[in-house]
Amino acid sequence: MTSLILSTTTRLLQPLLLLYSLFLLVSGHDEPGGGFAGGLVAAAAFTLYAIAHDVAAARRALRFEPSTLIAVGLLLTLATGVLPLLWGKPLLTSGWMELRPWGLGPLDVGTPMLFDLGVYLVVTGVALTFVLSLAEE
Repeated sequence: MTSLILSTTTRLLQPLLLLYSLFLLVSGHDEPGGGFAGGLVAAAAFTLYAIAHDVAAARRALRFEPSTLIAVGLLLTLATGVLPLLWGKPLLTSGWMELRPWGLGPLDVGTPMLFDLGVYLVVTGVALTFVLSLAEE
């Protein structure tokens, strides 16, 4: 039996938690946070959803299997570490480029952000694998 109060609160909190996890991911280089903390908050958002509804509903809301998140995150993290070798630079050398998105001005994007995104996906996938598999039993 699901609680009306919990399911309503979850409907309001989950988008905020996911937005906060993205904030932690993006601000991680200048302030506390990053891929690890953001991934834990994202996993907490889907864990809350699983508690409020059920595990099958949480898996549908996630839209990807947690193992897929882990695999994509590991590939992205590996790529950001190995790609500099193709340009004759040492392993894990940072690369930067300037983007100019729609009227926002210059935005410097680097491989450390992609590395953090990979960590974010791996942490989210691993935490959800543990939580959802335990909740199914």
